Amino acid sequence: MSAPVFASRLRRIKPSPSTSAADRANELRRQGRSIVNLVVGEPDFDTPAHIREAAAQAMNRGATRYTLMTGTPEVRKAIVAKLERENQLAYGLDEVIVTSGAKSAIYSLFAATLEAGDEVIIPAPYWVSYPDMVLACDGTPVTVACPEADGFKLTPAQLAAAITPRTRWLLINSPSNPTGAAYTADEYRALAAVLALHPHVQVMTDDIYEHIRFDDSRTVHLLEAAPELRARTLIVNGVSKTYAMTGWRIGWVAGPKAYIQALDKLLSQSTGSCCAVSQAAAAAAMDGDQGFVRDSVAVYRQRRDRTLAAINAIPGLSCRAPDGAFYLYVNCAGLIGRRAPDGRVLETDGDVVLYLLDSEGVAAVAGTAYGLSPYFRLSIATSQDVLDEGCRRMARAVAALA
Repeated sequence: MSAPVFASRLRRIKPSPSTSAADRANELRRQGRSIVNLVVGEPDFDTPAHIREAAAQAMNRGATRYTLMTGTPEVRKAIVAKLERENQLAYGLDEVIVTSGAKSAIYSLFAATLEAGDEVIIPAPYWVSYPDMVLACDGTPVTVACPEADGFKLTPAQLAAAITPRTRWLLINSPSNPTGAAYTADEYRALAAVLALHPHVQVMTDDIYEHIRFDDSRTVHLLEAAPELRARTLIVNGVSKTYAMTGWRIGWVAGPKAYIQALDKLLSQSTGSCCAVSQAAAAAAMDGDQGFVRDSVAVYRQRRDRTLAAINAIPGLSCRAPDGAFYLYVNCAGLIGRRAPDGRVLETDGDVVLYLLDSEGVAAVAGTAYGLSPYFRLSIATSQDVLDEGCRRMARAVAALA
C-alpha cells in the first residue's frame, strides 16, 4: 500500500499550538494527573437563556433549512444595526456575510485574495493561527515583533519598515489575543497616516474581543478613527467570545461589496451557508439585552486583577495589565537560565511551560507560539478557584528552582 500524499500547503503548516497544549493537558488528566488547565480561550459561562430560547423557537417554527449563502436577512440586519449602534459605521446588507466562525472568515479572506508570495503583516504577539492561515493560502507572513515596552502594539515606524510592494494585508487584532493590548484612536490615526502612503495595502481587523474591555471604555474601531480606509478595510467579528457562543460557530465579515461577493462565491463551493439555528441565536444575541456582556466583563475584570496581583508577587514572573480579552501574557525572562530540581536548565519559555506542567500540573501555552518570547499565556476564562490554585502551584514551582 502506497503512503498517503498530501498537498504542499499542508506540509507548510503546523497544528494549532493552543489546541495541542489543551490536548496534552486533557491526556494527562485522563491518566490521573491533577491538572490546572489555563490554556483554553473559551468563556466558562453558559450561553444566555434568551439566546438559547431564540434558537429553540427557530427550530420549532421550522427554521432548520439552508439559508442564503450570505446569511439570513435577520442576522445580517442585526450585524448592520450593531455596527451602526456600537461603532458608528454604516453598512448595507450586501456588505455583510455570515461565516462559520471568525476563524473561517479570516482564512476565507486569505484564500480569496492571496497569490503566491503575497505578504501579510502580522504584529507579534499574534493569535497562533494567523501565520499558518497565510501559509496555507500560499502567502508569506511578515511578523513584526511588538515589544512589551511599546505596549505590545505596532508602531508607525515598524509598519512603514514592514511594507513592501508585495504587501497585501495588514492584520490587526484589538483587544489582542494573547496580550489584551488595545489600540487608541490616536494610535490608529498614526498607522493610517502610514497606510495613506501605500494604497495597495488592505487592512483586516479581527474584533472578536471588542466587548471585553476592563477600563470601562468602548473599543474604538480603526474605521472610526480613520474612515478614509473604509474602501480597503475588512471587519471580522463574531459572537463566540462576547456571548459565550463558541460552539454555535457564527462569525461575520463586513466590507466593500466586491469582497463580500468574492466570499459568497468561495464559501458556496466550500463550507456552504451557516447553521440556520445558530444564525437565529446570533441575531437574538446582538439585538437583545446586553446585560450578560456587562456582567461577564465585570467577572473577567475581577479575575484579571486578582490573578495579575498573584503572578506579579511570584519572583521571576511579571505581567502587564491587559486592556481587554481574557488572557494574561506572562513575562518569564526571570526564570530563563534557572535550574529545575532534576537538573534541567530552563533555556526557553517552552522549557518553562513544560516545567510548570511536569512539576505542578499547570498547563499554559509558550510565547513561542505567539511569536514573542520569553512569555507564556494564561487564560482567565475559568473560575477564580482554578486561577488561585494555578497561581499557588506556579509559586511552588518557581520556589523550587535553583
